[in-house]
Amino acid sequence: MPPNDTIRAVEWKDNHLILLDQRKLPHAEQYIQLYNAEDTAEAIRNMVVRGAPAIGITAAYGLLMAARKAFKQYPHDWRSRLQPDIDVLAAARPTAINLHWALQRMITALDEEDPEPINTLMALAQRIHQEDIDANHRMAFLGNELIKPTHGVLTHCNTGSLATGGYGTALGVIRTAYSEGKIEQVYADETRPWWQGSRLTAWELMRDKIPTQLICEGAAAHLMKLGKISWVVVGADRIAANGDVANKIGTYSLAVLARFHGVRFMVVAPTSTIDMNTLTGEQIPIEERSPDEILNVNQQRIAAPQVSAWNPAFDVTPGKLVDILVTEKGIVVRPDNEKLSSLMQRS
Repeated sequence: MPPNDTIRAVEWKDNHLILLDQRKLPHAEQYIQLYNAEDTAEAIRNMVVRGAPAIGITAAYGLLMAARKAFKQYPHDWRSRLQPDIDVLAAARPTAINLHWALQRMITALDEEDPEPINTLMALAQRIHQEDIDANHRMAFLGNELIKPTHGVLTHCNTGSLATGGYGTALGVIRTAYSEGKIEQVYADETRPWWQGSRLTAWELMRDKIPTQLICEGAAAHLMKLGKISWVVVGADRIAANGDVANKIGTYSLAVLARFHGVRFMVVAPTSTIDMNTLTGEQIPIEERSPDEILNVNQQRIAAPQVSAWNPAFDVTPGKLVDILVTEKGIVVRPDNEKLSSLMQRS
């Protein structure tokens, strides 16, 4: 792997899937091995693996394992036996469109006449994985071209190798810009309540020796006011046809703050994250997770007794607050329906 690219959270080895358990980071690097679709869906649901591109890749491998098992047990009826596994994978997490995009590619291949369907599915799952890595390097190149030598950038959640097939979306841009001497300091939101910034982004960047400081979400406005950053660079879990962006909760507030303070706001995401069938952000399903994630830290309650909590995992940033959308097919300035429609038609 090239410099500043030392992590792979999703790997296919021989006949099974290996995931870096992101719940254990940064204190332990533990891997789990998966052999079937049900366990793969549980790993997605329980945040062993997270990040829209990584979820899609994982689901593709999950369906591959299900198809291989069904083909072995029911060689004459294997396709019809797969639907329960498809359903459990599709329902693992509702907001990230990459999961459904990857599954649909696999399902389309399933439905074709093929004398060696399992080999075809394996090649497709591995291609989905490699295409994501290639797209990340392409987006990193394009996004880096927009960043001028600056003191610092701010990012939210985790958008690096842990969230993708490798290198990362927003963190891919940051990695490349740092390697070219354009970024002196990365500021990372803690990203409560799952602490992806504290546990994952900081771990990735420290491992690759990129200077990083954590901030509480509430410190972002003050950081911008002090003139410490020129870009907010984030990823996306789903982008609607009009340019609205669903991403980790807290992204919307960063976009509002950035616009007020004259800080530019960049979204970095592959075109597999763009859902032209979802017309606006209002139609994007927003996953709500257990209140316990807010009320407890490391299984110890920190909240007052009997208080309740509301825990949406994502919010939606209006497209009009996005200065730049970077995809592997090109850059879109102030994304809207017309621009995204044109982008998606490019080869």
